[in-house]
Amino acid sequence: MGALCVQFNSSVMDETALSLGTIDVSYLSTSADCSISRCKHSSEEWGESNSRPTLFRSATLRWKEALLSRKRPFVGRCCYVCTPQSRDNFFNSSIPSLGLRNVIYINETHTRYRGWLARRFCYVLFVQERDVHKGMFAKNLTENVLNSSRVQKAIIDEASEPSTPGSFVQTDPKAINKVKKKARKILQEMVANVSPALIRLTGWVLLKLFNSFFWNIQIHRGQIEMVKAATEMNLPLIFLPVHKSHIDYLLLTFILFCHNIKAPYIAAGNNLNIPIFSTLIRKLGGFFIRRKLDQNPDGRKDFLYRALLYVHIEELLRQQQFLEIFLEGTRSRSGKTSGARAGLLSVVVDALFSNATPDVLIIPVGISYDRIIEGHYNSEQLGKPKKNESLWGIARGVFRMLRKNYGCVRVDFAQPFSLKEYVNSQSQKPVPAPLSLEQALLPAILPSRPNDNVDEGAEASLPNSRDITSEPFRRELISNLAEHVLFTADKSCAVMSTHIVACLLLYRHRQGTDLSRLVEDFFSMKEEVLARDFDLGFSGNSDDVVMHAIHLLGNCVNITNTSRNNEFFVTPSITIPAVFELNFYSNGILHVFIKEAVIACSLHAIQSRRYRNGTSGASHGLISQEHLVRKAASLCYLLSNEFTVSLPCQMVYQVCHESVERLIQYGILLVAEQDEQEDVSPSLTEQQWNKKLPEPLSWRSDEEDEDSDFGEEQRDCYLKVSQSQEHQQYITFLQRLLGPFLEAYSSAVTFVHNFSGPVLESEFIQKLHRHLISRTEKNVAVYAESATYSHVKNAVKVFKEIGDVIDGCHQELLEERAGPGGWRCWSSSGVKETPWSSVELGAGCEYRGNRHKLEKGKFLSDTKENIPSEGSEILQQGHREAGESLPVEGSNTRLDKV
Repeated sequence: MGALCVQFNSSVMDETALSLGTIDVSYLSTSADCSISRCKHSSEEWGESNSRPTLFRSATLRWKEALLSRKRPFVGRCCYVCTPQSRDNFFNSSIPSLGLRNVIYINETHTRYRGWLARRFCYVLFVQERDVHKGMFAKNLTENVLNSSRVQKAIIDEASEPSTPGSFVQTDPKAINKVKKKARKILQEMVANVSPALIRLTGWVLLKLFNSFFWNIQIHRGQIEMVKAATEMNLPLIFLPVHKSHIDYLLLTFILFCHNIKAPYIAAGNNLNIPIFSTLIRKLGGFFIRRKLDQNPDGRKDFLYRALLYVHIEELLRQQQFLEIFLEGTRSRSGKTSGARAGLLSVVVDALFSNATPDVLIIPVGISYDRIIEGHYNSEQLGKPKKNESLWGIARGVFRMLRKNYGCVRVDFAQPFSLKEYVNSQSQKPVPAPLSLEQALLPAILPSRPNDNVDEGAEASLPNSRDITSEPFRRELISNLAEHVLFTADKSCAVMSTHIVACLLLYRHRQGTDLSRLVEDFFSMKEEVLARDFDLGFSGNSDDVVMHAIHLLGNCVNITNTSRNNEFFVTPSITIPAVFELNFYSNGILHVFIKEAVIACSLHAIQSRRYRNGTSGASHGLISQEHLVRKAASLCYLLSNEFTVSLPCQMVYQVCHESVERLIQYGILLVAEQDEQEDVSPSLTEQQWNKKLPEPLSWRSDEEDEDSDFGEEQRDCYLKVSQSQEHQQYITFLQRLLGPFLEAYSSAVTFVHNFSGPVLESEFIQKLHRHLISRTEKNVAVYAESATYSHVKNAVKVFKEIGDVIDGCHQELLEERAGPGGWRCWSSSGVKETPWSSVELGAGCEYRGNRHKLEKGKFLSDTKENIPSEGSEILQQGHREAGESLPVEGSNTRLDKV
């Protein structure tokens, strides 16, 4: 048995398939030289010569796909809560039916000419006919920025700044001229000089290049029509795409160019400011900004640079130019959307506040790749430092791309919405109490709320108005806007074939499966994705698409011939780099099932707790719906650095409640009969849970009419899990999706117990990462992908926030060990005493521990006593499935911040 190699010959692909973006692999090579690192195999391994396996022609599966395939959803609509008016703009009922288009499929029909010569030079003719000219772009940017009052003031302030603290220096004209030269030099890097001729030339080159290493680049015609309608409003447009690859910079400009839409100015990090390459980027509309705005040697803020950047963005908006900003700041190394860095977005909001522009239209953009041109980010996920970009590295990357095929690309433009409308809607909303990690997680830790007076004081300190001049409101507005945009862009991202195959191999068939079974599960998951109103970035028969995805995943997937009915057996590679790469692509589908996965893990946590307490047989296995929802809400907040389950305008509790209702509709959770519920008396734990969730999480009104039926509808009910084998398998699959996250956090907690400090935070992260890698290499870890560097950073961030929770809740808090029952928290007055029971990490991961502190970026360990760990209920499930028990690596702990 040997690995089966598949290679495609795209030169004979059907033209219709190209134009529509469908996948047809009937032309698979049966005997060909495979690409590097793959072996050559004869056609006998496929069965009959020059024919495909009979399993691919499954009549049953084709019948299902013909009759059961769902209609594609239209993604990216505006939020009906925050921007109801924008939701009705640029959209009509015919938009969703316009269908998809392959942008890189160009022939004579896309030009004004016909005939043999037009077919021969269709790319040149197409590019020449695009509407791009110098008058479309900003004029006199540098001079306008330098002459602005804000920049002039910053220049004078910097020229007047004393060389030593406390000394007085009079403003010197020479010093002012020196600072002006410095400002002009900064603007040379910051200001783009767009060249229409170079845009046309680059468009022709990209048509050639993209056709050589992409099968297709799909866009929805209806979405492009909405963008075109937005351009007619004579307002600046801000494109806010997700960031997964360096090709993102060129991709969006190329698509807009092909549809006669003005190229945006692209904000890029100064790490790409490379000779020759930087000149090209500037000519295409790119401008470079510092990754860290303040780079003064003494650590002071660089007010001159900030003023130049602010006025530069403001001037672009004043001249109604389009901007492209990557809110994540850097490419995602995990395959899922990273946290927002709203620095440039805050400048856009401030420009609106200062009336530099009457309004701004925001367009979130989702981008999905079958395979990114970088291939993977294994080096950085293994903890190695990022390599600096260089001209030679870019050249090597281009040559490498020309020798490979990266499959399909899907770009989705969400519906444009008015920033002014969003700001107005936020300013008119009632002022809620700020929901910190303290409020979200502390109720899951303590039997009762530690100090209600503290919470009341926090609410009282809130501003009573939402005036745009209020700094707290401004910060909250920008943060919510960034989260809103990223959530919409992430939801707009289409699910690609490699995402589904990688997910199935990691979390459904980790030990391998028959190819026919994989194809069937692929079809089922495809339908599940569409049923949840997420779109797919591919079309065609499932058997063809699966083989396409396996080919793109390369050495991460092994196919062997079982010599059983000429069937093939598919297994994921178990090496750490291969698992990391599969996890990267698997995370592309995580946002589809994340809400249900949280419910499944919370469900398992409750069941495991009952089993451990010896009450698993009580009440016929019934579970309080309220208990389940609140448990899930706490888990969402604990893992908030990993993913987002709701928009800022939604309550997490409400989203979790709707997810439970959805599982009830699917028949996975069953509502207990009335006579069964009458026999149930709430346990002490469930009674405590009914009081634990802070009011900001609740979606019920305090002014509810007691005589209405609403209270009856909201009465808690009890649920039980369906015993159907299909439903049980689905719940297990959902739990496995979160397995790597919970194992990473649980392992990080156990590492902290045995850790002695102090060390710098960066050194602590490195030690923790080496510990997780070591667990994986020793086959202790259930999920090798739990050792990725991104999990380590997010886990440490959560520990720091939990430290803030405890410090913020009990000011001047003194903590001492108080027997085997847990912690006792003493206030400085000595009056209040709160016993700590075991701390729940997420859904059932519990730990108790010795005293650790986090002080100024350093981890400090005060004591060294070992306390038995309760272990992780969630992860025990995965270990039991693997035939192992969860290893206890040491005592557990809680981090406190001083």
